[in-house]
Amino acid sequence: MDRAFRRREKFLDPTPGRSKRRGAASSDVSGASGSTACAHARSGGSVGGRALRCASLGGTPLQFRKILIANRGEIAVRVARTCREMGISTVAIYSDADRAALHVRTCDEAVRVGPPPSRESYLVIENVIAAARTSRADAIHPGYGFLSENPGFARACAEAKIAFIGPPPEAMEEMGEKTRARRKASEAGVPIVPGMKEPIPEGQEAAAKEYAQRVGYPIMIKAAAGGGGKGMRLVESPKDFDAALTTAQREALSAFGDGRVYLEKAISRPRHVEIQIFADRSGTCLWLGERECSVQRRHQKVIEETPSAVVTPQLRAQMGEVACKAALAVGYVGAGTCEFLVDGNTRSFYFLEMNTRLQVEHPITEWCTGLDLVRWQIEVAQGARLPWSQEDVLRNLRGHAIEARLYAEDPARNFMPSPGTIGELRLSAGPFVRNDCGVESGSEVPRYYDPMIGKLAVWAGSREAAVARRKRALSETVVKGITTNTGYLRRILDLEEFRRGDYDTGLLANAKDRLLPAVGKEGELTPDQELAISAAAIFQLERDERVALQGAPSTNGSATSAWATAGRMEALRRGR
Repeated sequence: MDRAFRRREKFLDPTPGRSKRRGAASSDVSGASGSTACAHARSGGSVGGRALRCASLGGTPLQFRKILIANRGEIAVRVARTCREMGISTVAIYSDADRAALHVRTCDEAVRVGPPPSRESYLVIENVIAAARTSRADAIHPGYGFLSENPGFARACAEAKIAFIGPPPEAMEEMGEKTRARRKASEAGVPIVPGMKEPIPEGQEAAAKEYAQRVGYPIMIKAAAGGGGKGMRLVESPKDFDAALTTAQREALSAFGDGRVYLEKAISRPRHVEIQIFADRSGTCLWLGERECSVQRRHQKVIEETPSAVVTPQLRAQMGEVACKAALAVGYVGAGTCEFLVDGNTRSFYFLEMNTRLQVEHPITEWCTGLDLVRWQIEVAQGARLPWSQEDVLRNLRGHAIEARLYAEDPARNFMPSPGTIGELRLSAGPFVRNDCGVESGSEVPRYYDPMIGKLAVWAGSREAAVARRKRALSETVVKGITTNTGYLRRILDLEEFRRGDYDTGLLANAKDRLLPAVGKEGELTPDQELAISAAAIFQLERDERVALQGAPSTNGSATSAWATAGRMEALRRGR
């Protein structure tokens, strides 16, 4: 039986309440110009009679009345819930593909920012700023992804006199560009993985290959401008270098608008462990425990847990102190995460990068600390001091939490995205179960964005109990109408290595035959085949959408059959 989930008065409930649907007022700024400046940041007053219940930094603290959430999906819904609890009005932004999305209906207002492709909507700084002006928002919360780590966006907010709920742009520049972050961390005495201190210059690919030979294989190629597994490739030998470099550069350019990459030595049996930090403007920086993120597929996290089975109290303290040291070195403010690789053999740890935003996996830290990190992002942006000491945080760390990411993808088809309409969605419930989802029954999952549709997190008094609860909750999760990875997640939890807590970042690759028993050698796809199938699927979807929008039949005189489309996809998969 779980022990009581106690909370001290200064610690907050980590589970934001469910939002009721609202009919959001809607407007359109997709053609708006970002040239006019308009001051919306206000000081003084209160939000619905609310007064800050924490120390301010002197003077009259800001009191946000309205926050624009510059994101979509589950993180936009999650931020809106905390804002509602704080008495703050919210503004959603949406593309044409998200017009009826849950996050749009969760917020009080909504503003269109452009067509479905993110580069024409969610990534257009001028449109997002115009949306904030139109709605008279005091502040912008960027969520994660999109513009959340873009210092130019933070500066645009400052120029428009709109508060940016995140770190200063200077800190984002220091830590957002990965090679620059490595230099800064090294200067602060933080251990780093051997590797390049600058991105590979244009036209210097041959020199980069020589560098890799000198450092020694295996080598990691990593995007300089972002993380999340995008633009990252493990290279085992020189013969694979050229193709991996080209692929990583192309992927980085697509994901971040910046194709620069750098090289880093690959660590033996690496475990990916990150430290959550939080800093205020007074110079206080605290670490809130670690998260084990080694369950990864293609360098993207699938399951996270806290605490890590490999981290001792002494190692935890060392990593926490180093993370705060790195953050303070760049004048960091707000929520941030320092990512480390822990050598599976020696337990030595090395700084990887700092994510200058809220992490996808923040709910498990909220479970084990009792803190609402989004609330404290907002409070600190309003000028509040953190009211706890490091000892307070450590004293209140409790239990074990595990999060699984729910993706609209088909593991049996090489994890191809599975866009479409969700016919039915039933999420698990019960004690200490939390579901952060950006969809519901009837929601459309667009093909334009990351296929993650939600996060399922649980808490228990021990790791063994948390694993059992995670398995039970996954078994109760039902998604109809699209294919998801729920079965794949359940099989991961059944792996002996995972149950023992003795795993590294190679777990899923090494256990592929056990995790995907239905996909034998005949079903394996080469990267070229996967690309061809994806291109064909996108072409067919775009064609079908054009036909549907025009109200016209297809070229053979009848509506496109879903069965015919499925048959074409199967033929492509088999190479016919």
